[in-house]
Amino acid sequence: MSNSELKARLEQSIHQHRDDYIAISRDIHAHPETGNNEYYANDVLTTLLQKHGFSVTSNVAGHETAFYAVKDSGEPGPTIAYLAEYDALIDIGHACGHNIIGVSSIAAAVALSDTLSETGGKVLVLGTPAEEGGLRGKGGLNGNVKARFVEHGFLDDVDVALMVHPSGRTRLSGPSLANNHLYFHFYGKPSHAGSSPHKGVNALDALVLLYNGISVLRQQLPDGVRVHGIITNGGQAPNVIPEYASAHYYIRADTREEVLALEPRIRAIADGVALATGTTVKIEHQVGPRDFNINHVLNGVLLEEFTAAGETVDLSEKEGKGSTDAGDISHAVPTAHPYIKIGPDDLIGHTVAFREAANSLQGYDALITGALVLARTGLRLLTEPALLQDAKDEFAGQKNRSNAA
Repeated sequence: MSNSELKARLEQSIHQHRDDYIAISRDIHAHPETGNNEYYANDVLTTLLQKHGFSVTSNVAGHETAFYAVKDSGEPGPTIAYLAEYDALIDIGHACGHNIIGVSSIAAAVALSDTLSETGGKVLVLGTPAEEGGLRGKGGLNGNVKARFVEHGFLDDVDVALMVHPSGRTRLSGPSLANNHLYFHFYGKPSHAGSSPHKGVNALDALVLLYNGISVLRQQLPDGVRVHGIITNGGQAPNVIPEYASAHYYIRADTREEVLALEPRIRAIADGVALATGTTVKIEHQVGPRDFNINHVLNGVLLEEFTAAGETVDLSEKEGKGSTDAGDISHAVPTAHPYIKIGPDDLIGHTVAFREAANSLQGYDALITGALVLARTGLRLLTEPALLQDAKDEFAGQKNRSNAA
């Protein structure tokens, strides 16, 4: 079968099941679940994969709502993995469009799997919950699930990993920030705030000093470094001196090394305010996502495929950077994490406007287009050995330079 016939088969598969894919994405949007609680989405997506002949295992990599799905041709060839996300944000629902991400990856995987009898190789879908982090679930688990897929060996035999993220503009894979978490717990002594305040030790006072101390520190931070947090517990009643107060902070920077270098300064602030207020402090550390390792070979393929699909690709430098645990995958195998337009150019993630765009006609058209671009990219990697080798060689070179540094 010629390449043009294989491409036609991809398009036929995606458009044949278009209505089903949109209905499932809309269903997930209507049932938002936070990180590590995506039982409904897990069931819907794994059922879809099983319907199309994938062998599926749930509760993998230490997360009940994670899954691993595979379709194997039984013949030698590359292994292409698609990354599926399906968690929602706390309170605001699918305001990052993960209802689109999960289904677009599966639609691409299903389409590509229909060509395996001609191409050989394997197609995987890695169901990775809690990309947004969310509340800590059972066993203290939080985000950075993709790193656990790496740790558990699910990327060991993968040649390339692919996904596409909704956005206000169609863009290629770009940089993201490394991100670690610090949880602060201050302990004092309760007392009556009206009659006996002098007998208490105010944990909230310590937390306020921590907040202000970190705010003062920001003026001395290098460009691109971000430290931001929230107070998660400030006491229970205004007439009781708070004996416990807590906060959750993110530390972001271009590399994990920069993040780790900053942590001692922030811990020192916490230790100092504990000493000043007579409280005690416990600090919990959680490793977050790594920075994203851009593969320019894959970006070149995506530019061609987006253009062929009728998308206008914005090649200007993106304003601002967030974090994604796809960064951990990108340090394990060559990875693509492009963006596809689902709304106006100025659409901002994690807003009500983004949530509505993720449930719009334009959003669902983008789901189908994104799936087609991902499937075509996967097909080229399966059928063009030199292209795949170029992507792997670039990745190996980046890894060698990183190890040398």
